Amino acid sequence: MWVAVARRPAPFSDHPSRPSVTEFERHGPAARIDRGRARAWLLQIHYRWESASFDGSLRDALVDTAATRRISPRRLPYIRLVLGLLDQHLDEVDATVASALDNWRLERVSKIDRAILRIGAVEILYVEGVPPKVSIQEAIRLAEAYGGPDSPRFVNGVLDALFKRHEGHPW
Repeated sequence: MWVAVARRPAPFSDHPSRPSVTEFERHGPAARIDRGRARAWLLQIHYRWESASFDGSLRDALVDTAATRRISPRRLPYIRLVLGLLDQHLDEVDATVASALDNWRLERVSKIDRAILRIGAVEILYVEGVPPKVSIQEAIRLAEAYGGPDSPRFVNGVLDALFKRHEGHPW
């Protein structure tokens, strides 16, 4: 059973603290499996949105995807949460990820790796109910499953740098 507690997001600043937007609390191993599968759906929806130069929001891409694919209702709350946060904070997420890239521009990163980095960054920065190290590990798993041969190390390095830069801030 999902228990959602919604709070208003803190305004983004140059020195952001970890805003408490929404917390999802769910107990047991099924919760980890559902969240892991929800991340795979997030990746597919983001890839569809970016590849098709989708005119609408990520939430519109979810509606479009759900019209042709069956997404488990247990996963939808987490998918909606992350897509909503990405829609709301995409510029801030991109700037934060770009600041963690060494000798790369975000536009040059593959679409799959960019989507994985954005999903991991949103979880690290805005989802209080998921520990940052878990977000990084799950992003690595997505990179292993869907990315290229160097994707897991690349994703790990970027998200770890992002986490360490923001670690000193009160979360």
